Amino acid sequence: MHRDTASSTAMAKLRQKEVRRLKDKLFETGITLRDIDRIYNLPTGIAGRTLVEPNIKGERAIAAALKTRPHLLWSSRYHADGRRKSPQPSENYERLPTMKDRRAAQSNDKREAA
Repeated sequence: MHRDTASSTAMAKLRQKEVRRLKDKLFETGITLRDIDRIYNLPTGIAGRTLVEPNIKGERAIAAALKTRPHLLWSSRYHADGRRKSPQPSENYERLPTMKDRRAAQSNDKREAA
């Protein structure tokens, strides 16, 4: 059975927006992902990995660093009432498209439109 491409694309875009928004918030506060790993005693790289893949300790650390709650940062990983989705949707573990992938899709869209 094939996955619905439209919903898969929509979910990937939502996750990309979340990552972009979180990176912007971290930049505004002057906190790096490496700082979060160090301050919250996480293994090196967990905070960065948490941006693209669910990790409850990383989510809590990033939220604490931004002085907020995880469910307000990740709508794809939490229910609106703040409960964490369990199990996580499989889309949350799919690799996000790289810049090269996005550019290729964009050029294909332009060709189809022409």
